[in-house]
Amino acid sequence: MKPLTLVTGSNGKTGSRILSRLIQSEYPVRLGSRIANPTFDWEKPQTWDAVLKGVNQVYISFQPDLAIPSALESIKLFVNRCKAHQVNRLVLLSGRGEPECVESERVVQNSGLEWTILRSSWFNQNFSEGMFLDQILDGKVLFPIITVKEPFVDIDDLADLAFAALVTNKHVNKLYELTGSELWDFKKAFQLIADETHQEIPIEEVPLSTYLSALKDFGLPKETLDFIEYLFITVFDGRNESILKDMELALGRKTKNFKSYVEETAKTGIWKLREKIT
Repeated sequence: MKPLTLVTGSNGKTGSRILSRLIQSEYPVRLGSRIANPTFDWEKPQTWDAVLKGVNQVYISFQPDLAIPSALESIKLFVNRCKAHQVNRLVLLSGRGEPECVESERVVQNSGLEWTILRSSWFNQNFSEGMFLDQILDGKVLFPIITVKEPFVDIDDLADLAFAALVTNKHVNKLYELTGSELWDFKKAFQLIADETHQEIPIEEVPLSTYLSALKDFGLPKETLDFIEYLFITVFDGRNESILKDMELALGRKTKNFKSYVEETAKTGIWKLREKIT
């Protein structure tokens, strides 16, 4: 009998893709979402037992991010509930270069359960499904540190690895630090999108306070804004300007580079600029 997998964040960028792979391979799944039935909410531990009942393994994607102050206590409580429900395996999504994530990783590693840690760089899809999309659609990008470089990871590659970690024994008790195969600074990344879509998208480096104010205008909640501020103050200092082979070695193949992602995504029309109302 195939194991029952709880996918937390099942409507999110990573969770939805992992869920799709499990379903396509005919693995039983349970959705970990506030709109699922039974409901799952990281902020409401009383919802956890119902979704963990009968579950064999869990993909953990903590929201809004594993680096926020409340994450560690939540992960401790959640892992304890997993053990109480006799869950066998945990696959944790973590953040590369985020020291606040390490303690939560250790909770999973020291749980006595089988585990895999996916410590990821920023996603390609942040440009098409995440925090950068609104600025691109508005035709002007404000960004605090346009020259810092990041080895962007494609979520489809990460989802393939997470799926393998759930359904095979090849990745048990392993920590992977995931990067793409190339370093891109943000100015060049945004410019590539402009070039590929044949649109003018000016890119301006601004103070962090100006950037956060712009994101607030787009409707981002305070907790998300606080996390983004943390990232730019703490993480974007050059510490992640390196490429590792963990992803390609674990997958046994080449990963999708940022240029290929942009070329494919541009064809969908997702980056077509909004019409300006005059």
